[in-house]
Parts: sequence; structure tokens; C-alpha cells
Amino acid sequence: MTDPLLAVRRPTIAIGTITPSANVVVERVTAAVLADFPMVSAHFSRTEVVGSSDAYADDYDWTGMLRAAELLAHAHPSCICWNGSKGGSIGFAVDRTLCDRITGMTGIPSVTSTLAIDAALRATKAKRVALVTPYRSAYAAKIPQVFADAGYAVVAEAHAGVADNLAYAAIPDGDIVAMVRSVAAVRPDAVIAYCTNFPVAHLVDALEREIDIPVYDSVTAGVWGALGASGQPTAPGRRWGSLFELSVAPGHA
Repeated sequence: MTDPLLAVRRPTIAIGTITPSANVVVERVTAAVLADFPMVSAHFSRTEVVGSSDAYADDYDWTGMLRAAELLAHAHPSCICWNGSKGGSIGFAVDRTLCDRITGMTGIPSVTSTLAIDAALRATKAKRVALVTPYRSAYAAKIPQVFADAGYAVVAEAHAGVADNLAYAAIPDGDIVAMVRSVAAVRPDAVIAYCTNFPVAHLVDALEREIDIPVYDSVTAGVWGALGASGQPTAPGRRWGSLFELSVAPGHA
């Protein structure tokens, strides 16, 4: 166990993360995962996402997003990660554009949680996926077509029907486990817990062992992607799921 007093001084690699403003999960999970990577520190910026409505329903708030990235760049991180799942409702290509714009502006490699999941699915040749989300039906219904456009068949889906962004973080473990079990019944190649304010990370390892299917959590995928883009081996994070056994460095080309 790393001495927490030593950890204050010791990290030599920084990862910058942009998180939605009402998100209370990304920072907790990132800190927990990076406890297994004592040479890596986490630093955060926020962009406005709050309540049950979105002023930029079909795009990003580019001004807010790029300003958040600019502020993170002042800390000279090795990577900037957008640890948000909006790309799953508006298109993977928009996330690639986001990464291009962040890197073009800052000179720092950039990843997103969605593109990290894409990298993991491609690395494992997964084509049939199942989605578990906290969303209402109307929003959840947008995501399968976006994954289909990226080359994946969504063969099962379960959603909790929650409207408020902050409330996603309060969905009980039992409800999450039940949704994962329900979609696992069709034996997809992977189950994706898709939302970065969805408290799934701590359940992944046990769920994978139970259902014998990879479970990719959006938040840990973002951390895994940022570590890979920073040139760090991800195996020390294995207790967070089989994702960390993959050594692919996610790109956005």
C-alpha cells in the first residue's frame, strides 16, 4: 500500500480530465483507480451539464469544453480526457473532432471515454454489445443507432429511467446488477455500462466473474484510455476489470 503522505509528493505523470459539472462519480473513480498507479496524478476541469435538460442536445458546448481543456493544459498533463458519455448520443465522429481540437489547441494527446470503449471493443473484436444506462427511454433510444453507425450491433439494452443528471449517481447497486444480468442473458460480446455519472466501477470485477462477459464501465474506460495515451501500462488496475488487461493505447484516428 502506498503511503498517502508520500503520494502527495511522488507522482510524476499527470492526467487531465474534463467532467460534466453535475458529475460526482468521475473524480471518485479516477482517484480510486489511480491509487493503483502511484506515479500518476489526476487533475480536473468541468463543463456545464446539469439537471434533466441539455442546451446543446445535438452537439458539444465547444466554447466551454475547449476552455476546460485549456485550463487543464496549464498543468502540462500527459493526456486530456473527456470523461463524459455524450458521444454515444451524437456520434463517435464528434468525439474524434473534439480530440483533434483539444490536441490542436494544446499539443496534448486527447481521449474520450466513448473512444476508449471503442478501442477496447475493437481490440477484443467484439461486435455484439449490450447497453446498461441510467437514462430515460427517449435518451436511451438514441444510443444504439450511434453504436450501429460505429459498427456494433446492440443486441440488448436496459435503462433505469432516471431524468436528472445528478440522480444517476444514486442508482442502487442492486438495480445496476439486475440490469447487467438481464442484458447478459443474450450473451453479448461485451456489456457496456454507459454513463459517466453511473456508479458501476466497483461492481465490474464481480459481475465479469459471474456472467463471464467483459463489462466495460464508461468511467474506468476513460481512465484506462488516458493511461494508455500517456504510455502507461494498465495491468496494475486489473482489479477494476478485464479492460485493464488490454494494452491498446486508444487513439481517435
